[in-house]
Amino acid sequence: MNSVVVTFGEIMGRLAAPEHLRLRQTRTLDVTYAGAEASVAASICNFGGQARFVTALPKHALADATMDSIRSVGIDASYILRTDTGRLGMYYLETGANQRPSHVIYDRADSAVAITPADAYDWDAIFKDANWLHLSGITPALSSNAADATRVAATQAKKAGVTISIDLNFRGKLWNWDASLQPRELARRTMNGILPHVDVVIANEEDCHDVLGIQAGQTDVHSGTLETSHYPEVARQVVQQFPNISKVAITLRESLSATHNNWGAMLYDAANQASCFSPLNSDGDYQPYQIKSIVDRVGGGDAFAGGLIFALSTEELSQPQTALNYAVAASCLKHSIKGDFNYSTRQEVERLMGGSASGRVVR
Repeated sequence: MNSVVVTFGEIMGRLAAPEHLRLRQTRTLDVTYAGAEASVAASICNFGGQARFVTALPKHALADATMDSIRSVGIDASYILRTDTGRLGMYYLETGANQRPSHVIYDRADSAVAITPADAYDWDAIFKDANWLHLSGITPALSSNAADATRVAATQAKKAGVTISIDLNFRGKLWNWDASLQPRELARRTMNGILPHVDVVIANEEDCHDVLGIQAGQTDVHSGTLETSHYPEVARQVVQQFPNISKVAITLRESLSATHNNWGAMLYDAANQASCFSPLNSDGDYQPYQIKSIVDRVGGGDAFAGGLIFALSTEELSQPQTALNYAVAASCLKHSIKGDFNYSTRQEVERLMGGSASGRVVR
């Protein structure tokens, strides 16, 4: 990977209750800095690639700490705007355990990226040496300004000949900037203005239904079981709606409890209308990773996106099955790491791809 992957979106302060305490129990909070698109950039840098993160941040010490966090993993922060208005968005995390789910409280209104207009960013300079742009459905949910900036980023990247991916990432709590529309309807209308520019779509079990109205058979994500045989048809319907899309990746999470998930994914290649699944057992059948002691699942989907982009952009990893194997292994490892960023290395990911899943001490 010689060129730069650009990601655009919001980075926030993450205030997490220690260990598995509930928010109302604790009087101290662990502070880190993260957001979906920044987490994707972090993964790519930790794998040995080059990534540039674009956002807007206010001019104060907490935003300086946010910049330090971005730079600490090698992300290019040269095109981050520092603004005189707006604030640093925050989210509060309560990590679940067993049958008690995790909870997130958002505090993102009027953040700097939410109020900064699209024309404040120097898109020509941002994409001058880029080969990929990654977006998510979270940023356009923040405000009309952020939605417009996401759309403009996609159109400018397309003019520059850059491959574009988007994680649909439906967040119902955020889609409220147009009071005349329900969250799903606002998301669908907004994303319909962005998806015609996109090459690669990433989604989970629910996103295709919430954003595009496509259902995977009788799948119920809350029951802990998925009808995986229906997902190739879901991907085909995505491509039918948006023929510009060349690949559709769908992550397959079976939530048996907050701390026990089965994890895998499917990748659909529109060019040959073929789907592949990962991971596979020795007979070549789909058999998800069993993650029985989750440390932190927040950022798992972003680790998948980062792994997929890195693999598709790296010649020796770019074949669909290999790229998917890499992305799924990378995101599996993320579940063992506290915080949103995936600090796994390429060597560690490839070791898991090769079947080394025992967790034995590496000496």
